[in-house]
Amino acid sequence: MKKIKIKNSSREITIGKILCVGRNYAEHVHELGNIIHEKPVVFLKTVSSVIYSGDEIVYPSFSNDMHHETELVLLIGEDIKDADSETAERAIAGYGIGLDMTLRDVQSDLKKKGHPWTIAKCFDTSTVLSEFVEKFSHQLTLDETISLKINGEYRQKDQLNKMLHKPVEIVQYISSLMKLEAGDLIFTGTPKGVSKVNSGDKLEAELDGIVKLECKVR
Repeated sequence: MKKIKIKNSSREITIGKILCVGRNYAEHVHELGNIIHEKPVVFLKTVSSVIYSGDEIVYPSFSNDMHHETELVLLIGEDIKDADSETAERAIAGYGIGLDMTLRDVQSDLKKKGHPWTIAKCFDTSTVLSEFVEKFSHQLTLDETISLKINGEYRQKDQLNKMLHKPVEIVQYISSLMKLEAGDLIFTGTPKGVSKVNSGDKLEAELDGIVKLECKVR
């Protein structure tokens, strides 16, 4: 059982399911040679893959090309299904940042075969989470900047307003596909600048000083 921590609080919330949106920043779509879809691309990650700031990402033996993808993560605070925009907005209880570590070589091979991305996305330690800030403590404007440094050098740095599908739209859309429940997390996609990480690298992700995480690769 994995939990998230609420910033400046002793509260912990048990994670339900982890949903992810792919291809949600145009420049990232183009850098990987993919196409932009009209609707969000949705996939799942396993809760067992979760680690936290300060933990280590373990390079799996079956890949030589692990990439970082830093993302805004939404915390769902109530059960919703087929939500309208107001209900979707209300259901977003807080925000954090996460790393969706991806085995690009494995993913590329799976895509060529028409297979799901599961192996490339759900390996142990592939989901890194920060603390979360509750919405009443910070109302997201989407003018915030999300960033990632590797060994002190920026690799990703972009404003959230470059999302093709904004948080409320994402929540509303996913709720039309399946019930969202309190404790669910939604990764909202990564901006441009994804690249390979190597053993020994130090990763530092940040959302405008609101939340941060750091971890190492081994």
